[in-house]
Amino acid sequence: MNINLGVPYEAKLRKIIEKGYAGNQTEVIRQSINAYYAQLEEEEARLVHKGVEAAMEDIRSGKSKTYTWDEVKKTAGLK
Repeated sequence: MNINLGVPYEAKLRKIIEKGYAGNQTEVIRQSINAYYAQLEEEEARLVHKGVEAAMEDIRSGKSKTYTWDEVKKTAGLK
């Protein structure tokens, strides 16, 4: 794979290698991909948590009704 990153990114790549954070360009790119993936996973988890908290607040405030498992089964005709 041949990637053209452009001058500013290639300069950053060289600095990362010069500082000893990675041994070569491929290693820098792999580390970058892993860091970005972890960042996306954390953001997704944060958004899910935020959604769950909003739903729980609706339940606590009475805005959303909850049902027991027995009520759900009865409504579905399973009991």
